[in-house]
Amino acid sequence: MKAYIFPGQGAQFVGMGKDLFDSSAMAKELFEQANEILGFGITDIMFSGTEEDLKQTKVTQPAIFLHSTILAQILGEKFKPDIVAGHSLGEFSSLVANKALSFKDGLILVSKRAAAMQKACEAEPSTMAAVIGLDENIVQTVCNDIDEIVVPANYNSPGQIVISGSVKGIDFAMEKLEKQGAKRVVKLMVGGAFHSPLMEPAKIELEEAIRNTSFSTPVCPVYQNATALPSTDTTKIKNNLVVQLTSPVKWTQTVKNMLNDGATSFTEVGPGKVLQGLVKKVDRSVPVESAEF
Repeated sequence: MKAYIFPGQGAQFVGMGKDLFDSSAMAKELFEQANEILGFGITDIMFSGTEEDLKQTKVTQPAIFLHSTILAQILGEKFKPDIVAGHSLGEFSSLVANKALSFKDGLILVSKRAAAMQKACEAEPSTMAAVIGLDENIVQTVCNDIDEIVVPANYNSPGQIVISGSVKGIDFAMEKLEKQGAKRVVKLMVGGAFHSPLMEPAKIELEEAIRNTSFSTPVCPVYQNATALPSTDTTKIKNNLVVQLTSPVKWTQTVKNMLNDGATSFTEVGPGKVLQGLVKKVDRSVPVESAEF
């Protein structure tokens, strides 16, 4: 059973998507369509902008979404998923790939999500940190014992958890987690506390957009971040997308569930190879690869 997985924020790089644009008429048309939908030349930033420009949430998220969804489309007959999943933003890419969302609607939602998240980040200073080599129960306990907002945000792989919260809360947590024996605790270069209660204003804003968007029954199940479980029910898919912004990304649990349900290979569709590395940390024996057109 083939599992296709879609990366989230952090996988971006300058020049991303240029090879697709140059080699495929369909890709070129979709990129140009995206410039019109967004109202600015995102291809200019993707292909030849600065790293700083590309790192802005309002640019990064649609850029990664475009790379993933356009690559999936130009693969044509080679793209045959039995199941799909995406990490954070990548969940939207997976929902276009399995035809639950149209390309246009998916891009509009991602653009609104990015703008809402950026606004929430600017409203309150916040950040995230990666915790390496510590049991998830210890991480949870440390977060619970801090008076500031700080929560586990990404269960990326066994021994790799990202925490999210106020700047003060993250600083407190980093100190405590190091004392608890973490191999490393590294503050991430992100704009804010994604997948934490501090994203509540963004969640409220995005919820209306999601509720008003038409979703179709997907061609295969999507394993969603909030539950780590498969779904083809559009009402459930919408609900899980809404709560995703303030809930942790259960990636380790997702990969384990996909394997338990019969996944025999994983193909990452989009920039980078981050998710392939995370899958290997869950199960070294499973074949993983990048999608190639």
